[in-house]
Amino acid sequence: MKKSIPLVAGLIALALQGPAHAQQTIKIANLLELTGPIASAGTNYRNGLELAIKEINASGGILGRKIETEMLDTQSNPGVAKAMASKAVDMDVFAAVGPTFSGAMVVSANETRRAEIPNFTGAAAASITNQGNPYVIRTNATQATAMPKVARYMAETLKAKTVDIIYINSDFGKGGRDEFIKAAKALGMTIGADVSTDQAQVDFSSAVVKVKQATGDVLFAYTNEEESARLLRELRKQGYSKPVMGDTTLVSQKTIELAGDAANGALGVVPLTADAPTDAMRAFDKKYFEAYKIRSDHNGIQGYTVPYIIKAVSEKIGKVDRKEFAAKIKNMPLYVKEYPGLLMDVKFNTAGDPDRVSYLVEVKNGKQQVLETLPATNAF
Repeated sequence: MKKSIPLVAGLIALALQGPAHAQQTIKIANLLELTGPIASAGTNYRNGLELAIKEINASGGILGRKIETEMLDTQSNPGVAKAMASKAVDMDVFAAVGPTFSGAMVVSANETRRAEIPNFTGAAAASITNQGNPYVIRTNATQATAMPKVARYMAETLKAKTVDIIYINSDFGKGGRDEFIKAAKALGMTIGADVSTDQAQVDFSSAVVKVKQATGDVLFAYTNEEESARLLRELRKQGYSKPVMGDTTLVSQKTIELAGDAANGALGVVPLTADAPTDAMRAFDKKYFEAYKIRSDHNGIQGYTVPYIIKAVSEKIGKVDRKEFAAKIKNMPLYVKEYPGLLMDVKFNTAGDPDRVSYLVEVKNGKQQVLETLPATNAF
């Protein structure tokens, strides 16, 4: 009996150490598209996320706790994304990151909402935050704020009266198209050709023929990065000469790499760009390239900011508490001067959408050139 006492004492000590050890980490589940048609977005998001986590952990973590991550591949599939979100709930994570695919985010967010887990996403569909989920935090711009900026540039600078449209038939594409049409009509523009395309579509020849035969003054192109590159190449091949404009995906770094010279001249309103004329973004651009030997797109920037957002808000409220985090992040100004890893000053509204400056860019010589810095919707 005496010999068993040290054993019992040891087991008790281990039992006590278990929860204590668990409290020393902040667990994040990454529900990202590492395979499938949206893999470029998910992979870049993951890269930025891992880069920031490495920096934060090396500098002491968040309130003394290191960040621990679990990568869960959604395979660009809504059904898989929902299953991965359920797995994240079972893991009792502090936060979920992703998906970036709007259709997947719509269904997976229901799982994280039930568990009251903050859920960051790069998905742009306006419907995601229109659903009133208090745990969704969007790192991208919502279509509801991006599309009026695109339409305004077309009407006021390009002097367009009629706009032709090529869009991808997905939650992302349909949401952007609908928001754009609403904004365009409010500015007195009319819609000409309205051409639907499919995800992972390879041949854009017939779509381009339709807009070439139409009477629009400008083309609004709204597809994912890979499809945008194929579309831009086909537009160049068929000699399309009118302005082509969209938002982030049309002019993203990935699209530029895939489209080559065909991307030159494309216009877009982007919430995030590695070519932003700020010291913080230049420093990030250099670090990202050194780590991955490629330039970051907007997804990599979003991924990088997430751990720093978690750090900033948690330190401001003085504790790591996911429910309080989700409540307090709304309308809390976050400044780069305090947390350089944020890259841009930002404030999230009550819906979870970010408010910050954005940029009007044109692709020139294989990179985004910032033509104009657009102010945040509300000063803060």
